Amino acid sequence: MIIYIIVLVVYLGMLAAIGMVMSGRSKSVGDFAIGGRSVGPWVTALSFVAAYYSSVVIIGGGAFGWKFGLATLWVGAGNVLVGTTLAWIVLGRRIRRFTENLDAMTLPGFFFGRYGSAEARIFSAAATGLFLIIYNVSVLKGMANTFEVLMELPYWSGVVISGVVILFYTAVGGYLAVVYTSFVQALVMIAALVLLTFMSLQKVGGMTALVDRLNTIDPGLVNTPGVWGWAGLISFTLIVSLGTWGMPQLLVRFYSIKNDKMLRLGTVIVTIGASVALLPYLTGAVARVLVPELSSADQAIPALTKLVLNDWGGALFLAGVVAAGMSTFAGVLIIISSSMVNDVWIHGLGRTLTPAAELKAIRLMSLAVGVISLLIALKPPALVLVLTAFSWAVIASTNLWPLLFGLYWKRTSPKAALWSMLTGVSAALLWQAWPRIGWLPELPGALAGVHGFVVGTAVGLVVILIGTFAGRPAPRDNVDRAWGSR
Repeated sequence: MIIYIIVLVVYLGMLAAIGMVMSGRSKSVGDFAIGGRSVGPWVTALSFVAAYYSSVVIIGGGAFGWKFGLATLWVGAGNVLVGTTLAWIVLGRRIRRFTENLDAMTLPGFFFGRYGSAEARIFSAAATGLFLIIYNVSVLKGMANTFEVLMELPYWSGVVISGVVILFYTAVGGYLAVVYTSFVQALVMIAALVLLTFMSLQKVGGMTALVDRLNTIDPGLVNTPGVWGWAGLISFTLIVSLGTWGMPQLLVRFYSIKNDKMLRLGTVIVTIGASVALLPYLTGAVARVLVPELSSADQAIPALTKLVLNDWGGALFLAGVVAAGMSTFAGVLIIISSSMVNDVWIHGLGRTLTPAAELKAIRLMSLAVGVISLLIALKPPALVLVLTAFSWAVIASTNLWPLLFGLYWKRTSPKAALWSMLTGVSAALLWQAWPRIGWLPELPGALAGVHGFVVGTAVGLVVILIGTFAGRPAPRDNVDRAWGSR
């Protein structure tokens, strides 16, 4: 316990210090929300890794590896290739240029600038803000589960410790504190995952022994799609890979980089760093062999850590999980608070604030959203990755197609973008609720494992295509500004 406390106090103190240092550089709303578009490629790339592969992936991915075996490695591969590398190639350069041309600091702000649609701005801000809070609950739960197992602390204390430190450095230092702490957190997280994977494989006897022992438990744990089935495997791979293309806390990294030329180096760095996404799923499968009896699959990685690492290694891993979770949670707080104040309060409701008052309002909003997330996390409703998938399904169904079409197709209709959001979210929520609605017919077996993300994004794609061909494009002035013609 002494070793754990020493490591955590030093580590959390360092994060708080970074927040204090960066507080002096967050003098305007632009500084607080996107770092004044001044962040370099290394910090941008590794903060992206830390925000993406949070405690959700470490704890939740490990839980799915424990439940479904080696087939979950395909999820990690999708995270790297689709969710990271392809996202940087397809989205990065255009988002950086378009948001600067439109003077947009949030994704809803981009929708307003690109389409001239106040309705799209408000709906995106409201849906994203609400379901990012649910995502934050899953992040806090992942950190608290690790405290619970490794330090034998009550679950609630892990939630409080994590939440209070994040709220402090986010509210004080803003986006710059978030990305610079995330840079440090990414290094700690990568070191912790590599150490755990090496020691776990050594304990189980190597990959060959792992496959043999999993096969003895259940052949489905070593086959693809195995016990999960194609519907579940493909659905979750898509939602945590393609779904990132609509996640504001990741996309904001493209807003804040100094210039689009730095994205080339950033893409190489982020791909190498993102390769750690495979490790939680692999170590989760190892945990199925070494710690087969668990009260919850979310305890797989913490229990494995306690088994194979000494106290210093366990303390490093705890710091890694806390690092991963904090980077994500803090980034989400910035996104929600900036969007609620700028897109809903000021532009949606027509309130007028001075720049100083707006900055103060964003700081207070970040604290309020953090406290709400913390209170909900004290009694979380489901597994970490289940919560994540649910929230990402709605957020991606809202933002994915209006963003992608808005970046690449000048003719995209504002009404089509709005209706894509509305129908996509409705379809995702209805599909997820379907099994719980008694008067609806039971879904066929082949469709029962399909996640609402797949249905919501499919419906949104059809609607935005049909609506664009049938409707009018955005005002010419908006399109010209986005493309830099004016």
